[in-house]
Amino acid sequence: MLRYPVRLARDTNGRIPAGFPDVPEAHTFGADREEALARAGDALETAFMGYIEDRRAIPDPSPFNRGSFVALPALTEAKLALYSAMRARRIGKTELARRLNCHLPQVDRLLNLRHGSRLDQLEAAFRALGKALSVQILDAA
Repeated sequence: MLRYPVRLARDTNGRIPAGFPDVPEAHTFGADREEALARAGDALETAFMGYIEDRRAIPDPSPFNRGSFVALPALTEAKLALYSAMRARRIGKTELARRLNCHLPQVDRLLNLRHGSRLDQLEAAFRALGKALSVQILDAA
């Protein structure tokens, strides 16, 4: 599970800004702590979509002992892992589309963090990279 530490503080207007030490491009705010945390996940995903578009590496989350964090949804985590595996193997979207025998827009959707891709599609993409997708169930924190 990808859990990124988030910094929350009250500003001079009484709002709660939220920022990520590992992803400086991701920032948002809320009227209170709960709203700021609710918006923080979306800000983090939006920043990662920019990373993918710019072909930048996805940073690993820093370890943390206490404080707040944002856990990414499992589908987002799988898509980020696919993108990272493609970067590690130096395989672009066109080559992945060729290996999957599909059109480029289908690969674009696999990497789009806002698109509800199916697990079987992600499994096929990982197989095309010589990887396997595994699901792990954990106790809720």
